[in-house]
Amino acid sequence: MHKAIIIDDEKHCRKILNWAVKKKCPTVEIVAECQSGTEGIEAIQKYRPDLIFLDIEMRDMSGFQMLEKIDSIDFEIIFTTAYDQFAINAFKVSAVDYLLKPIDENDLATAVKKLEKRQEDPISVKQIEFLLTQLQKNLGDHDTSIAVPSSSGLEFIEIENIIYCQSDSNYTHIHLKKSKPMIVSKTLKDIEEMLPKSAFFRVHHSFTVHLKHIKRYLKADGGYLVMSNGDTVKVARSKKELLLELF
Repeated sequence: MHKAIIIDDEKHCRKILNWAVKKKCPTVEIVAECQSGTEGIEAIQKYRPDLIFLDIEMRDMSGFQMLEKIDSIDFEIIFTTAYDQFAINAFKVSAVDYLLKPIDENDLATAVKKLEKRQEDPISVKQIEFLLTQLQKNLGDHDTSIAVPSSSGLEFIEIENIIYCQSDSNYTHIHLKKSKPMIVSKTLKDIEEMLPKSAFFRVHHSFTVHLKHIKRYLKADGGYLVMSNGDTVKVARSKKELLLELF
């Protein structure tokens, strides 16, 4: 059995990964969940894990900064990241294992199997340093807004202001704080690809919600959410268990 630690400052990301590990990786036991790099260092010293799942961007320090504070890296690392496909090339080039958020169960199982096969050749500090160099070359600042088409051109919407998005065939209704919903000529899938995957969750084939704007979950009528603007959003039966794991 491999002892593992999850280090991620977003609770719902930790819960999703823990749930997926229990479901898909019977040889891995999660012994701790940490919400910061500081907690991660303490947990590593305490539990001496075989593996850590490490988020790259955290509030107190980055995953790389956390690793720099550890004297000896005698464990395997699988990075978890919301970076887009452009940046993922950096992981591939540096031969470092990674999981792209939202975590896919099959990708998780594959990464763990690869790890078990290479026990005699663990990740090196040089590989991590090379990865950081590649990321710095490829990545600029993260976008805080998305651009959507309008009748007169483009509208720029602050991501923080998006409460939820609702599908309407080839259109999407974007529900916003302190303003009327915006209708854009893009599918819900198109809009989802613009949004940070760690902050939004598809609760129904017609709805994607901003997790920070969820106020309540009610079991009545098959299950639905009450959002920060008072609107209700239906939760699909297949999404209910995973959604509740996030909180």
